[in-house]
Amino acid sequence: MFRTRGENLRSVYILLFLNIAFFFLEHQDREKYARLFKFDGAAVRAGEVWRLVTYQFTQAGSGFMAMLSLFITLLLLYMMGTALEEEWGTRHFITLFLLSTLGSAAVASMAGVPLLGTYFVYFTLLFVYAAAFPQQTFFLFGMVPIRVRVLALFSLAVLLYGVYAGSFANLAALGGATVRVTFVVMTAAAFDEEPRVKVDSTLMHNAARHAGVKHALAIASDSEIDRLIAECERDTVPGVNICPPADYKPENADGYCIRCDGFAECSARHLRIHRGPRSVSTAPSALVVPSARVVPNPEA
Repeated sequence: MFRTRGENLRSVYILLFLNIAFFFLEHQDREKYARLFKFDGAAVRAGEVWRLVTYQFTQAGSGFMAMLSLFITLLLLYMMGTALEEEWGTRHFITLFLLSTLGSAAVASMAGVPLLGTYFVYFTLLFVYAAAFPQQTFFLFGMVPIRVRVLALFSLAVLLYGVYAGSFANLAALGGATVRVTFVVMTAAAFDEEPRVKVDSTLMHNAARHAGVKHALAIASDSEIDRLIAECERDTVPGVNICPPADYKPENADGYCIRCDGFAECSARHLRIHRGPRSVSTAPSALVVPSARVVPNPEA
């Protein structure tokens, strides 16, 4: 939507590491952990500014449930976070995280309540991902298909019910999500004219490129394949991250692959892998007829 081409520093991996590190810290001494890292408005005003962020890396439950919560958090953060960071770029993704986190903290400070939980992943990140990739389908337990929009609506219903029931922590999470929505809408509006045309033209160009790749491989034309590889190499974005070979899927329903800035480089690699053996053409040579040997006839 409004990414910088090729800009992806993989900040999601830093967030994954922080969730794991804080999980081990929490289970050494839970009471001490809460005293040090939960969001508390008075403590922040006293100078403990790290609490503005650290409260986001706390898993719900204890024992097995805490481990399950960590697993789900890491899974959602990896799947949705990497896709959004690739789509938007690192700067906008980190801005989204900070605005959501600080927005929730601001509402909690006004309400006078502490915060301790992964509100960003389960509310803000899930809502944004569902808006960016509404057709994406997850498979629960590897078998049950469920659209990401359904998950987002369920999460929103839980959040609104918590607010209705009087939970100020859910109110703070809703506040962070509201800040996120405002940020996305305002940024998209600011970039509306040029980037939208750019994305559409990129989509059409990559669609035409994919059609050419399919045709060249179908007819096994070395000259056409070489021409397409050279064209792709001219259009390659320096430093862009591309997926493994198995992830080349421009005909997928989500349409993400064909809008990727790395599609030119990925297409060139796909052509090299699937082109098959080169045909060997040889120039016509003179017909050589071996000289005949005369064998004496013994009956003669």
